[in-house]
Amino acid sequence: MADLLTLLLPDFLLILLGWFVCRHTPLNRPIWDGAERLVYYLLFPVLLFTSIVRNPQGPGELLPLAACGVGVVLVGIGLAYTLRHVPGVDARLHASGAQTAFRFNSYVALALAQRLAGGQGLAWIGLIMSLCVPIVNVAAVWPLARHGGQGLARELARNPLILATVGGLVFNTLGLRLPELAMNTATRVGSAALPLGLMAVGAGLRLGALREGPGLAAALLAIRHLLLPLAGIALALGLRLPLPQQLVVVAFAAMPTASSAYVLAVRMGGHGSYVAGLITVSTLIGMAGLPLALSALQALHAG
Repeated sequence: MADLLTLLLPDFLLILLGWFVCRHTPLNRPIWDGAERLVYYLLFPVLLFTSIVRNPQGPGELLPLAACGVGVVLVGIGLAYTLRHVPGVDARLHASGAQTAFRFNSYVALALAQRLAGGQGLAWIGLIMSLCVPIVNVAAVWPLARHGGQGLARELARNPLILATVGGLVFNTLGLRLPELAMNTATRVGSAALPLGLMAVGAGLRLGALREGPGLAAALLAIRHLLLPLAGIALALGLRLPLPQQLVVVAFAAMPTASSAYVLAVRMGGHGSYVAGLITVSTLIGMAGLPLALSALQALHAG
């Protein structure tokens, strides 16, 4: 446990640093809005592409890993949707907050995958994200828009993280290689993504109106931080993934929820402050939950 905390603590400290800088220095929210766009549209896609190109793998090695990632999010979606039918659950709160039970913070996922398995870990999490981002986005929109997600297919097709991952896989399939100068330049660009992305997560933390639906909030957070890590451990062990891949899958399953869930809720007429509160609490729980989930996996191996 102490080794895991030492491994993960720098990333959590960067999140706290982002919160402090945004709240208590002149580098306030408008600056971080621009930083988030820079990370999302340029730095992270470059990081993903270069990681996949540097670490090619065959389909046989990737299919069980992909199945674990998709399995985790499908469990989360099913459980979150089920809560809608619990007596007393407010329909608007559920439509807004259900997404926080199965969406994941890409910034934290990329940073921890690199900590756990280096460049190979980045390639693995990139594959998982490329498959799961479309699924969770459709699942997040569905409760908020009963009429369907118009324009959603085009939005997913233009998602920079999906494009970077698919581009890297195609690049490897065709046997192409970047010139050394281009690869070194791209690597330096991508290296800025993780610290800046984690600080942007901290800058976005804010408490919201969780008092309006505390029972629903507790259930959504229990899915995100208890049931999904358990599902990740079960899938990783059941499909007999190599230990480094197991660590990446379990870390993915124990991620805090996506900070962009707030934006989606507000833009689609949902309860933004409720979602903001869920995001903040989820991020704080994740700081303790991630080491615990990884420790549970290691304890099963030791036993």
